[in-house]
Amino acid sequence: MKKKEADAALLRKKAEDQLTINPKEKGENQSEIDALKLNHELKVYQIELQMQNDELANQNVEKDKRAAELVIANTELLFQNNEKDKRAEELVIANAELLFQNEEKEKRAAELVIANKELLYQNEEKEKRAAELVIANKELLFQNEEKEKRAAELVIANKELLFQNEEKEKRAAELVIANKELLFQNEEKEKRAAELVIANKELLYQNEEKEKRAAELLKKTTELEQLNSFFTNREIKMMKLQDEINDLLKMKDVV
Repeated sequence: MKKKEADAALLRKKAEDQLTINPKEKGENQSEIDALKLNHELKVYQIELQMQNDELANQNVEKDKRAAELVIANTELLFQNNEKDKRAEELVIANAELLFQNEEKEKRAAELVIANKELLYQNEEKEKRAAELVIANKELLFQNEEKEKRAAELVIANKELLFQNEEKEKRAAELVIANKELLFQNEEKEKRAAELVIANKELLYQNEEKEKRAAELLKKTTELEQLNSFFTNREIKMMKLQDEINDLLKMKDVV
């Protein structure tokens, strides 16, 4: 309603803009002024009517164009509706497929929830393993540093070992000579041992003979001691007898 009033007001303004009042037409009395106003309103109305007729003619032309366009649009719409029916049938099939896919997606989603929980657990385990790996890497770094130190020490030890091996080779060469010398000495010792066995046998025989001689000597010594004791006793008796004789002689001289 407001739009129609606004359109009417705009149409009247356009009509009044086209209409210009001639100064000579201005009356002097009230009746002439009223007649001029009435004439002005009539002209404005005629202009408005002409403008509406022009607008209506333009609208009819536009309507004819719109009607022709509408026929084309209806034909296009009929084609589109046929296409829509085809698309609707395809959409029914697609919806059925989509429903199946949604069910599969729900299954996959349920599996994905389980997989996500498993993945979360695995990530937590990986973080634990990563923390352990950091500690292990620090330990490995320390071990590598220790290995480098050991390697440096090993280089020095290898040089020392090389020197020792050279010394050992020298000692080994000397030992070969010493072994040959020892072998010669052992052979000589075996000869000496064989000779010693013979000498021991001879010495044993001599010891046995010495023991026999000692036994005989002991026997002779015992006999000699007995004989000495006999002669000693005899000599003592003879000395006593001599003393008695001497005493008798002295007594005889005294008489």
